[in-house]
Amino acid sequence: MSGKRLKKTLKLFDVYAISTGAMFSSGFFLLPGLAAAMTGPSVVLAYLVAGFMMYPTMLSVAELATAMPRAGGAYYFIDRSLGPLFGTIGGIGSWFALVFKSAFALIGMGAYVSIFIDVPITPVAIGLTLTFGFTNIIGSKEAGWLQKVLVATLVVILTFYTVQGLARVFQFDFFNHLRQEYDVFFLNGTQGFFGSIGLVFVSYAGLTKVASVAEEVHNPDKNIPLAMFLSLATATSIYVVGVFIMVSLLDKDVFFSDLTPVATAGEVFMTWLPGKTGLILVVVAAIAAFASTANAGIMSAARYPLGMARDKLIPAYFGKLGKFQTPFYATLATTGLMVFLLLVFNVESVAKIASTFQLLLFGLLNICVIVMRESELKGYDPGFRSPYYPWVQITGLLFSIFLIIEMGFLSLIFTFLIIGASIFWYFSYAKDKVKREGAMFHVYSKLGQRRYDGLEMELWSMMKEKGLRAEDPYEKVISRALILDADAGKLSYEQLLDVVAAHFSEKTGLKKKALLSAFVDEKEEGLIAIGKTTALKHVRFEEDMESEVAIARFREGVPVKFDYFELFKGKKKNWSKKLHAVLFLISSKKHSGQHLRMLAHLAEITDNETFPKRWLQASDEGELRQILLRDERFINIRLEHGKPSSVLIGKMIHELKLPEKSLITVIKRDGKIIFPHGNSILKAKDELSIIGEKREIDEIRSQYEADTLTKDA
Repeated sequence: MSGKRLKKTLKLFDVYAISTGAMFSSGFFLLPGLAAAMTGPSVVLAYLVAGFMMYPTMLSVAELATAMPRAGGAYYFIDRSLGPLFGTIGGIGSWFALVFKSAFALIGMGAYVSIFIDVPITPVAIGLTLTFGFTNIIGSKEAGWLQKVLVATLVVILTFYTVQGLARVFQFDFFNHLRQEYDVFFLNGTQGFFGSIGLVFVSYAGLTKVASVAEEVHNPDKNIPLAMFLSLATATSIYVVGVFIMVSLLDKDVFFSDLTPVATAGEVFMTWLPGKTGLILVVVAAIAAFASTANAGIMSAARYPLGMARDKLIPAYFGKLGKFQTPFYATLATTGLMVFLLLVFNVESVAKIASTFQLLLFGLLNICVIVMRESELKGYDPGFRSPYYPWVQITGLLFSIFLIIEMGFLSLIFTFLIIGASIFWYFSYAKDKVKREGAMFHVYSKLGQRRYDGLEMELWSMMKEKGLRAEDPYEKVISRALILDADAGKLSYEQLLDVVAAHFSEKTGLKKKALLSAFVDEKEEGLIAIGKTTALKHVRFEEDMESEVAIARFREGVPVKFDYFELFKGKKKNWSKKLHAVLFLISSKKHSGQHLRMLAHLAEITDNETFPKRWLQASDEGELRQILLRDERFINIRLEHGKPSSVLIGKMIHELKLPEKSLITVIKRDGKIIFPHGNSILKAKDELSIIGEKREIDEIRSQYEADTLTKDA
């Protein structure tokens, strides 16, 4: 995969705005009357059920997006799970379906704009398309800012709308109104009810599009699932309450044929506002809704050709970033296709048909989670894991199949046409350019010859980018790690293994013989080379234990030769070099994700171009340890009389009033390492290694600044 990474400029509210804005348009401002004509007052329940049916896919997409935060969203997940053929189908289909929906949103503005102004909607829609396209080319941050303004306007007005509407509903006998207007709750029986669910379900489909911008999200493990949950809760609440207000206040004959039901209902209960203020607010909300859907659609859709171009499934120039570090050609192509559709097609009819492909994608995304989990890829480490696996995914798949059936024969024909065109493109253009396979070939041992080891390395690179999680005890583990400042002439590599095994045996209770056996078995976990003179050895054991690290520094280099060596980039070869740094990490298999994140972080630090020089120039064990720690979360303090730190001399650890979450992990005394406990008494000239949150370390540093160890201390 090629191409520069997109900047991480999107935070929680940006993600919320994109996912929320992608949902609110026709589903609320156009469809309620049409859906009510199919099922009557049960349309309120239909919106609620449709929102509930969205949850399985939301959970699956949240897991995939936090495990693989890459541009392309559904395309990328399907490609890496099921292989490039399915990825081509998912990528091309998703792009077309989202472009159709975005174009339809701009056409949908016409019904509301025409309430006040009689304008030709197609030229206006084209002008808005070009505006949004230009904004997305300038930058995702700028497009995100516009999206936040639109969604904030939308949510504020609709919240005001629903509160006022409910107040009006409960001021009169709405039950009597319902009895007069509707003979039955389910107007056309179960068939009409399920048909209306299929119609309104697409109102929620935009929720998952936020996954296509996952690469640009800051802290995706937290922000993506939280934003998606908040968006779905917002949409479901406003949909259900808003449609309930329409059913309660509007006459049946008016409601069933109304293409602007929100405005019509607003005219009933917002008459207390001066003039046409209430109607103006509704029109502003509608414009914000349709505009936010179009803007979010262009932003999300452009990431599909970007991701596919990186993977050589379409021409490479679609993967190039422009002057503003945004996908220039991909955004240009997306905007151009929208303009073409607006000029040539009946966008409304095609957009509804394209919704069937969205449902197919939802089914595939649920399958992707099952494939990734069962593949047991070590690098698959989602920050959010879907609960109740695999039942949630199976339920989501069944929901998709049910809704596809409800969409009708014509929609299926369109879906098969997209699939056929995608398959033709893959075999005629992409097949010979792609050597990649999906995780599905990791699931069955009989297909082992088609495993794609590059996928494991790709997942590893994502773990390195995402970094550690707040709950990972990295600082604690490094602070208590065994540090060996060895001389190659005095300690061979085999003797190093013996010393490390003895230390780990004492710390964990594992047998020294078992540890040594694991260390010399290169084919089990492999030794990972970082740069030219550094290597990492990591092993996981069945026993439940805390992670432990040992680190050795050889100034002159220690010669090591292996018949089998696993390079960090996935290549294998015979290897013989002199090492200046050797790191060992052991953990329990019960904490595999944590183990791999710490391993990836160690690799990230040691792979830095400044590491070899800093490592060799470090004056003592304290500096060696500090190189591997995050400076903002670690500090060394020396206790000396006549300095502020002298107040700590003679006190027990449990008597100290350090910031709440800070922790003294190691005491260095007379050249020896002491692991402290509550009753440990501090003495003069002790060196304390303290870890904590950045704010806490800053507080300790300000109090003991004069005592902070430096290279000259």
